[in-house]
Amino acid sequence: MAKSKVPKRPTRDEFVLEELGNQLSEAYQEKSTIELTVWAWEETVRGQIVTMDSRTGKVHIQSEEGLYKVPFMDIMRMDYPRD
Repeated sequence: MAKSKVPKRPTRDEFVLEELGNQLSEAYQEKSTIELTVWAWEETVRGQIVTMDSRTGKVHIQSEEGLYKVPFMDIMRMDYPRD
């Protein structure tokens, strides 16, 4: 039985993950609007972090469209929107 060809999430070293965690924590504490690039998602997620759940490893983002629960390991990049 052949395995399906699902693209694997790119691996990142612990320093990249730590820096991303620090950026997310800072944005959470400052209640900043952020924009996340998420692996395997076609569009970015823009909103404000309402919860960082260490038990499930998900970051909860409140946006105009609703609440997104994004797995931390799927977050590829965090930016501050320009507008």
